[in-house]
Amino acid sequence: MTAAARLRERLVGQPIIGVIGLGYVGLPLAVAFADSGATVIGLDADARRVAGVNAGASFIEDVPSATLQALVRDGRLAATGEVEALKDADAIVICVPTPLGKSKEPDISFIIAAADAVATIIRAGQLVVLESTTYPGTTQEILLPRLQARGLTVGEDFFLAFSPERIDPGNRKWTLRDIPKVVGGLTPACRELVAALYARITPRVVPVSGPETAEMVKLFENTFRSVNIALVNEFAIMCRKLGISVWEVVSAAATKPFGFMPFWPGPGLGGHCLPSDPYYLSWKVRLEGYEPRFITFADEINRHMPTYVVQLITDALNDRGRAVRGARVLVLGVAYKPDVSDTRDSPALEIIDTLLGKGARVEYHDPHVPTVSTVRGVALTSCPAVRPAEHDVVLILTAHAAYDWPTIVAEAPLVVDTRNATAGVRDAERVIRL
Repeated sequence: MTAAARLRERLVGQPIIGVIGLGYVGLPLAVAFADSGATVIGLDADARRVAGVNAGASFIEDVPSATLQALVRDGRLAATGEVEALKDADAIVICVPTPLGKSKEPDISFIIAAADAVATIIRAGQLVVLESTTYPGTTQEILLPRLQARGLTVGEDFFLAFSPERIDPGNRKWTLRDIPKVVGGLTPACRELVAALYARITPRVVPVSGPETAEMVKLFENTFRSVNIALVNEFAIMCRKLGISVWEVVSAAATKPFGFMPFWPGPGLGGHCLPSDPYYLSWKVRLEGYEPRFITFADEINRHMPTYVVQLITDALNDRGRAVRGARVLVLGVAYKPDVSDTRDSPALEIIDTLLGKGARVEYHDPHVPTVSTVRGVALTSCPAVRPAEHDVVLILTAHAAYDWPTIVAEAPLVVDTRNATAGVRDAERVIRL
């Protein structure tokens, strides 16, 4: 029996699976694999996170602590800070961050560190999968040489693949177990094995020709969203100048049963993926001598939106005889999307910084984010309660389900709504919408 055949038997049976990185991607993945009957070992450099997982304390809304506690108690899931714990794993999945550097260049240092760590314990009969979003060629150029340096041959002794993460935090309709999994292996054997691995947790696996294609799939998905969000953001600006509601325009256009997909405007892009992923692609193709113009234009528009929102507030206050300086502003929601606690690259942080810089007295409320630090490092604590009447303007940046919009509109002297959260609420004359 070949090494691939033996490993396939393990992967469809009761394998040991290592997950490197227990963040917003890695922890839900580890839980899903443990639920499937595998024994999962999570590796993370953060000792507090390791201790929290082993105590069954989840920090992610998508993973209930009760679920985590049960898996830990039953011995299906454990966390560690030592890579040696993964030496007996049948599959090792890398889910580490891929941020941008100061000049917006890809920072793959976490991938390199993970690859170097795996290289110290790699053995024959193991599958290694990269899930971290990155530029096309990373699996082949960064992981492969490090793992082959131990004298093993890919596709024969060990197996290597890429499978882009598609988790949407807070999405109850499309969870990790519902979303098809794209997989690309370096060899046919690698592709077959990575498909067998993910078939444990998803009803549909989509094999592609190689890891470069799978890497490009992820970048295309998020660049598609970024470009279309930029388009509707620009439409919001144009509609406002023309005295038209962009929300009504998009809603009406969405009734077309073909050739149209609705996207909605907002105060800017947030989360890890959308603000960063297009840069990974543009950086890579610039090395090949091509300038990706759509990506550049979309980024300019989306990054302008926080400034546009501040101008909306400034104009709204001026129309009522108030200056921004000294104005009491209540920001509702600092998470980058509704009903999550994730503030990574949230446009709220830049907007708050700008308002503070203009002399506004800014407070925020977010039921999911008790404390936050702005882009410039200003530490803030969420208000204990929403009291709209005590402020000059209420700025809606995240439409959390917990908010009582009719009451907020009724009590606030002025509302600037960047999410159309107050649609249908009476007293619309007090509401300025994006």
